[in-house]
Amino acid sequence: MSNTVPAFKFHQGTTPLLVSMPHVGVHIPDDIKAGMTPEALRLPDTDWHLEQLYDFLVSLGASVLVATHSRYVVDLNRPKDNENLYPGQDTTGLCPVDTFHRDPIYMNNAVPDAAEIQRRVAAYWTPYHTQLAQTLDQLKATHGVALLWDAHSICSVVPRFFEGKLPDLNIGTANGASCDPGLLAQVKAIADNSGYTVAVNGRFKGGHITRNYGRPQENIHAIQLELSEATYMQETYPYAFDEPLANQVRPTLNAFLAQMLAWAKQQA
Repeated sequence: MSNTVPAFKFHQGTTPLLVSMPHVGVHIPDDIKAGMTPEALRLPDTDWHLEQLYDFLVSLGASVLVATHSRYVVDLNRPKDNENLYPGQDTTGLCPVDTFHRDPIYMNNAVPDAAEIQRRVAAYWTPYHTQLAQTLDQLKATHGVALLWDAHSICSVVPRFFEGKLPDLNIGTANGASCDPGLLAQVKAIADNSGYTVAVNGRFKGGHITRNYGRPQENIHAIQLELSEATYMQETYPYAFDEPLANQVRPTLNAFLAQMLAWAKQQA
């Protein structure tokens, strides 16, 4: 089986901030790809171009953890027991079988069975989460505080998950459980003054990563941003990056993370 691409890319920074990008990966091993539909192979549900959009992270001193494999291989922002994070609402699973627009991912009978799902968890999910956990522990030990920004993006219109058009900036803290309320208030103030539409703990409250690793009582603070793709790219295939649009939203993203770091210094 093809497994030559590492499960993630990692950059070690100098500040208490870790930025996680679990859905940017586009690699699919050949043995999995062989059973997938042409529509799925376009990877429509990828969090496209986030590395390019967040091109300022190294200058901020952030550590950066980036998935290499598609979420269709295994979804790193789902618990490995595949528990539904939004009970009563439709969502895609640990190893999705359809796209956000309900197109099948697999042809015929190629849907992964339980053994295949566990193989993917071991090969891709576990290494990513091991690195994430170790990095947060190291940041906490070094700085006394650890900050996690879980960076996501999504098509602005997905009737399966929400009505109408999604707000531009969707900030999630697991209904306040994953970070200090004062930190969230500072991030929200930047969002409210950005000129973009904003939701806080709305349809997207934070996935497994935000909920699992955000432990403000231990001084580990996690925030998820689900960014509307309409703010920085073309939302139809081939999903082109739009530099003029991106240049408009980058200062807000930079301000979010700079404010988190400023807040962390105040806690020292």
